[in-house]
Amino acid sequence: MSRIGRKPIAVPAGVEVKIDGSTVTVKGPKGTLTQSFRPEIGITLEGSEIHVTRPNDEKIERSLHGLTRTLVANMVHGVVEEYKKELEINGIGYRAQKQGKQLILTLGYSHQVIVEDTADVATDVPAPNKIIVHGPDKQKVGQFAAEIREKRPPEPYKGKGIKYVDEVIIRKEGKAGKGKK
Repeated sequence: MSRIGRKPIAVPAGVEVKIDGSTVTVKGPKGTLTQSFRPEIGITLEGSEIHVTRPNDEKIERSLHGLTRTLVANMVHGVVEEYKKELEINGIGYRAQKQGKQLILTLGYSHQVIVEDTADVATDVPAPNKIIVHGPDKQKVGQFAAEIREKRPPEPYKGKGIKYVDEVIIRKEGKAGKGKK
């Protein structure tokens, strides 16, 4: 039996969970999330706990058991406390600014890069070299942060570009660093 799939998911006060067959809708103070799951996996609401069960021990059901439980737990967590990813901009003249729902990035190109906030994901710029991406859906927050990072990924020689705050850039020496023979 899956150790993760077996654990019940506690539903905090103020969160409304609706299970319609294999579709789960979670509504909370930070938003509403809806997701459909495979019909083989059973999802039930018992009091203030959600239980995820599987019909048998076949390989596909075993792999979906823990995955489904984790996805539902992420939905419950996201509507209570938003997920966030922090990005850092390194480089002379590289900066970010926010104008309404637009994130304007100056990244050393001949033009500014403009990224629009979506309905599910928002961005904040507390400092010119820091971007915070936040929203209730963990997958969409991670994808949006990855798309922003993709605009100018960090390069290995000087470390210039957009990186995650906790990301470590492996630096290279360059031509002058080689020893003379």
